[in-house]
Amino acid sequence: MNIIVVGGGGREHAIIKKLKENKDIEKIYALPGNAGMAHDAELVAIGAKDIDNIVKFATDNKIDFAIVAPDDPLVLGCVDALEAVGIPCFGPNKAAAIIEGSKVFSKNLMKKYGIPTAAYEVFTDAQAALEYVKTCPIPTVIKADGLALGKGVVIAMTREEAVDAVKAAMEDKVFGDSGSSIVIEEFLEGPEVSVLSFVDGKTVVPMVSSMDHKRALDGDRGLNTGGMGTIAPNPYYTDAVAKECMEKIFLPTVDAMAKEGRAFKGCLYFGLMITKDGPKVIEYNCRFGDPETQVVLPLLDCDLLSVMKACREGTLTCDMIRIKDASACCVVMASKGYPGKYDTGFEITLPAPEADREVYVAGAKFADGKVVTGGGRVLGVVAIGDTLEAAVKEAYKYSDKVHFENAYRRSDIGKRALDALK
Repeated sequence: MNIIVVGGGGREHAIIKKLKENKDIEKIYALPGNAGMAHDAELVAIGAKDIDNIVKFATDNKIDFAIVAPDDPLVLGCVDALEAVGIPCFGPNKAAAIIEGSKVFSKNLMKKYGIPTAAYEVFTDAQAALEYVKTCPIPTVIKADGLALGKGVVIAMTREEAVDAVKAAMEDKVFGDSGSSIVIEEFLEGPEVSVLSFVDGKTVVPMVSSMDHKRALDGDRGLNTGGMGTIAPNPYYTDAVAKECMEKIFLPTVDAMAKEGRAFKGCLYFGLMITKDGPKVIEYNCRFGDPETQVVLPLLDCDLLSVMKACREGTLTCDMIRIKDASACCVVMASKGYPGKYDTGFEITLPAPEADREVYVAGAKFADGKVVTGGGRVLGVVAIGDTLEAAVKEAYKYSDKVHFENAYRRSDIGKRALDALK
C-alpha cells in the first residue's frame, strides 16, 4: 500500500512511525513533512492547505489511503476532495470538521443536546461584546470563533484584559476573519484532561487519556504555547469519570453530530475539565491533538491503519482498540524564546535508538545537507515506562542526549500528575 499523511509536525511524525509497524504499507509520503522525519517518510513539498495539489499528487501516485491530520485542511474540505476522486481517507469531512472550525457551532451544539459545558454568550458586534464584559463575572474566557493556530483563546483575569481581548479579536482582527464572531464563556476550574477518540459516525472508542502542559515556563507560568509536554494516562481521569464522560459527553456528541447530518468519522478530541459539578467540555478538536498524540499512539497496542479504515467504513468496535498497561511522557524541546521571538538554523543531533524511546520531530529543515532547527517547538522526546514516574525519568534522561544550540525545555513535565498520584 502507498499512503499519504498530510501535515508536517510532531503529531504527523508520531502517526507515520505508528503506521510503519504495518508491514503491508510499502511507502509513506509526508505532505509536506519536515526534515526530521525524512528517515520515516518521503517528503513532498506540498503545503497542508494546498488541496488541489494534494489531490493531484494522490491521484498521480496511485495512493491507496490518505490521513489528513491538521485542522486547517480538514476544515477546508481536504477529505471531501480526496474522497471525490476515489481516495479513501481517515479524517472528518468538511461538514463534520466544523465541530472545531467554529466555536459558535460547537457551543450551540452542546447547548441544543444538553452536553455539559461552560455557560456562554455569542457576539458578532464588538460594541455589544465590550458592554457585556463590563459586567460579566471575572475571570472570563474569550474565544475567537474560527481557527487561530491554537492562539484564539484568552483567559481574562481582569476586566481590562477582557476588554483588550475583545478589541484584539473583533476590532484589530489579530485572528483575521476567525475573530469576526466570538464566544465569551464562564471560567471553569478543575484539572484538565485530553481524551482522543476513534469515531466511525456512530461508535466512539476512547484512547488513553493524557495531560498537556501549555505554559512555556516551569510551574505552569509564562505564555501559552502549542504544548511543552504531555503525559499519559492522566490520573484525574478515573474509571468513574470515564464512565460519566462516555454517558454524558462522548456518545451524546457523536449522536448529536449524526442527527445534525454531520456524521463524524476520524479522531475526535475532547478537551475536558473535571469541575466540582462533574466533567465539562472545554473544546472539541476534529483531529489528533499535538503533542497529545506523541504519548497516546505509543501506548496503542494495535494496528493503526486497520482502526483508521474501520472508522471510515463504519465498522469500528471496542475490541479493536487495545492500550498497553504502561505510561508515557513527552518532553518538548523548543527554541529558546518560544513562543515569542527565537532563532533557528542550529544543527540537531539525535541519540541512538533505544527500546521504548522515540523522538518525534516537529520543527526542522535542511541546510547544507544537515537537519537544523526550523521552528519554535523543535521536537518531542518520548519514553514509555511501567509507571508514570519511570516514564518521566526516562524521557528526561533520553532528552539529555538530544543536542542543538538554543535548546529549551521545561523541567517539570509530569509533576502535577505525579503529585496527584501521591
